[in-house]
Amino acid sequence: MSQETPGGWAPLDPTPGPSAPPNPFVHELHLSRLQRVKFCLLGALLAPIRVLLAFIVLFLLWPFAWLQVAGLTEEQLQEPITGWRKTICHNGVLGLSRLLFFLLGFLRIRVRGQRASCLEAPVLVAAPHSTFFDPIVLLPCDLPKVVSRAENLSVPVIGALLRFNQAILVSRHDPASRRRVVEEVRRRATSGGKWPQVLFFPEGTCSNKKALLKFKPGAFISGVPVQPVLIRYPNSLDTTSWAWRGPGVLKVLWLTASQPCSIVEVEFLPVYQPSPEESKDPTLYANSVQRVMAQALGIPATECEFVGSLPVIVVGQLKVALEPQLWELGKVLRKAGLSPGCVDTGAEPGRSRMISQEEFARQLQLSDPQTVAGAFSYFQQDGKGLVDFRNVALALAALDGGRSLEELIRLAFELFAEEQAEGPGRLLYKDGFSTILHLLLGSPCPAAMTLHAELCQPGCSQGLSLSQFQNFSLHDPLYGKLFSTYLRPPLKPRSTSQIPNASSPGSPTALANGTVQAPKQKGD
Repeated sequence: MSQETPGGWAPLDPTPGPSAPPNPFVHELHLSRLQRVKFCLLGALLAPIRVLLAFIVLFLLWPFAWLQVAGLTEEQLQEPITGWRKTICHNGVLGLSRLLFFLLGFLRIRVRGQRASCLEAPVLVAAPHSTFFDPIVLLPCDLPKVVSRAENLSVPVIGALLRFNQAILVSRHDPASRRRVVEEVRRRATSGGKWPQVLFFPEGTCSNKKALLKFKPGAFISGVPVQPVLIRYPNSLDTTSWAWRGPGVLKVLWLTASQPCSIVEVEFLPVYQPSPEESKDPTLYANSVQRVMAQALGIPATECEFVGSLPVIVVGQLKVALEPQLWELGKVLRKAGLSPGCVDTGAEPGRSRMISQEEFARQLQLSDPQTVAGAFSYFQQDGKGLVDFRNVALALAALDGGRSLEELIRLAFELFAEEQAEGPGRLLYKDGFSTILHLLLGSPCPAAMTLHAELCQPGCSQGLSLSQFQNFSLHDPLYGKLFSTYLRPPLKPRSTSQIPNASSPGSPTALANGTVQAPKQKGD
């Protein structure tokens, strides 16, 4: 049951209920004492040999990968490679890749269903993407082309394999790169079978296989039929999952190589033929395929995704962090023995005051350099490394259990509202609105600005009055529940196998997954 706070709020019950959807970003591996002994023995004997042999095979792949593209110009590489290069190098890489995974313990690859031809389905979409072992799906797919980061070209051996694959490369640093990738995917997908199939992991990042993340639209932009490919690891112990929070790369590699035998199952679903509407709308197309794959896997299809390095879920028109940094800031401050309610911030309403890390430490009376640096890093800094002290004041107020929600909302408005250029009164403009939502809910600023534009009445000033902001944050049937139930961290240790507070009716996850009947939004 929830417990009342001094300020009158009722934080969510931290105990997950039976209907709570699983958190796809967290993986916990619980080993019994006997299993730990077994892994210690096999990890000392079997894992080092397997990993060493696998690395040897990985480096043996390089000559075949290099030979396929040696002497070819960039213009020639814009067309699919054929002839002896294709026959010798393709088969060599395919055989050695299977040997590599075999040495790592994947003794069996079960294949179910029938892979479609290039003409039937130019694009393959594989899910759930849960581990760096997932490229094993390329083997039963006959090494289709992939999409990868351009930065991976500089990685030894991996770069050579990407050139061999004629992978479609996207650069995070080049704004025009994504447009060129879209054009290249469309060109290959509509080549009439001239190019091999292109394989996507539409989730874009790894999860724990307990739910499907939101599919990115890149694989569906061309509007051609796609074939869904399911990846399962039906082993008694899940050592392969590599999620946002859980075992790291070395531990996953060591645990998996310590298993006597690991099994992977690849299932080809029937080709998905898009409707005319889906062919024109990549997002609609992606959502439809996600639901089909989730149903086949028997797991939920969620709106969870990564925005930058932050896992978020979509609630209405707003993106909300699964675990807001505000909670982490509270942990840092409590560990330092600081009570947020005892700090006299003295922030001036509507006026920005930029402070340095040293001023931040003095204001909060923090002396430990590590604690100061950790707490200061939670706030957005400008080009000079300064933060707006109003952000600090609002964060401390939110962490203060003595304030009611109404008091916190009024304080947020007073801190960030500005005087109107014409007319009396103060309004909350998009920058202040997005700052409040980013601090309190972990919402990315672009999504908050879009919501702000929708909340502002057409023809009126581009700002929200106090009453409008209160209606949004306190009384809105969808967004009001976020403020009333989301801000308080759990009162006891959470089970990380569930989305925080997912069992509560007003939680972000419950709203997004239909536990609470929320108003239908455009485009749903």
